[in-house]
Amino acid sequence: MYLIFVSSLEKNVELSNMINDSLESFGKHTEVINLVDLNIPMYDSFKENNDGVPEVVKSLASKMDKARGYVFVTPEYNFSIPPVQTNAIAWLSRIGDDFRKLFTMKYILLATHSGKGGQDVCNAMRTQFSKLGSMVMPREIIETHQKDIDSAAVERVVKKFADVANNTCIISH
Repeated sequence: MYLIFVSSLEKNVELSNMINDSLESFGKHTEVINLVDLNIPMYDSFKENNDGVPEVVKSLASKMDKARGYVFVTPEYNFSIPPVQTNAIAWLSRIGDDFRKLFTMKYILLATHSGKGGQDVCNAMRTQFSKLGSMVMPREIIETHQKDIDSAAVERVVKKFADVANNTCIISH
């Protein structure tokens, strides 16, 4: 199972659907989860102490626990990660005794449709997920208003992600 997380609407949803279709064409079981649609309350320790972890976050954690890998399709927000994704990760890190559990040794592919370059959000996510113990793919998928997506390149990157995540990647020189 591969979870595709989208942290916005419109173009990033279109990109996530393209990635989803590509993974499914390789025989992978997927689920697209739009973090915006989950409407997760803003994290704060008082809310956690008084109300506990929201059920929507517990359900998300259960899906993540069973997944082989994740794809994060995230727009660049002020040169970094959008608040909806940061908030979801903040809540997820409060489940259980090991805040890295849902990310450790999970394979992650990064993708973005951003107004400008998109490299800053990819770098921010790469740092965050690496620190959480994830295996972040070296290539990402970047689309901007100035640079349309190359569907053949998306296929190649997604195929490599699926191969690596299934430990079937053959390294060739």
